[in-house]
Amino acid sequence: QVQLVESGGGLVQPGGSLRLSCAASGTIFNTYPMGWYRQAPGKQRELVAGITNGGSTNYADSVKGRFTISRDNTKNTVYLQMNSLKPEDTAVYYCNAFIVGIHYWGNGTLVTVSS
Repeated sequence: QVQLVESGGGLVQPGGSLRLSCAASGTIFNTYPMGWYRQAPGKQRELVAGITNGGSTNYADSVKGRFTISRDNTKNTVYLQMNSLKPEDTAVYYCNAFIVGIHYWGNGTLVTVSS
């Protein structure tokens, strides 16, 4: 059974930084693409960043140049480094694995950007 566990969320001031981590278990981690999504109150869940098993990345326009997704296959972990955070980045952030046509999700970690 695939399990994804996020960590690293919290309260940060505008302009600050956070690093989210997602630990995966129950699968051959380095085989599949991974991603980070977020969902703000009253809004739909949206893709923030994705990374293929080969390390290619893609980002939402709203976070390009500020966020960086990476993965450490030796630790079965994917990261999201978030810099220059803005209040509009406030959301629950979810880790995602897309495995054989099925999306797997973590429980999410809350990021609040506020002064």
